[in-house]
Amino acid sequence: MRITIVLEPSDEGGYTAIAPSLPGCISEGNSKDEALKNIKEAVELYLESVEDDQVFTENSEIVELAV
Repeated sequence: MRITIVLEPSDEGGYTAIAPSLPGCISEGNSKDEALKNIKEAVELYLESVEDDQVFTENSEIVELAV
């Protein structure tokens, strides 16, 4: 999976990294490399499936949709 990341210099120094397609997925670092490493971890955690998130009734149907 490829995610677009926006890197912005921070007023306090370092960089802020934002994943615009994942609301609220933001990280930062003292360098571009550190910010990219941190946002990669944030994206992985953001997309990680949590067992509690998957509560379905017995009548539920699971369908895959390509976009």
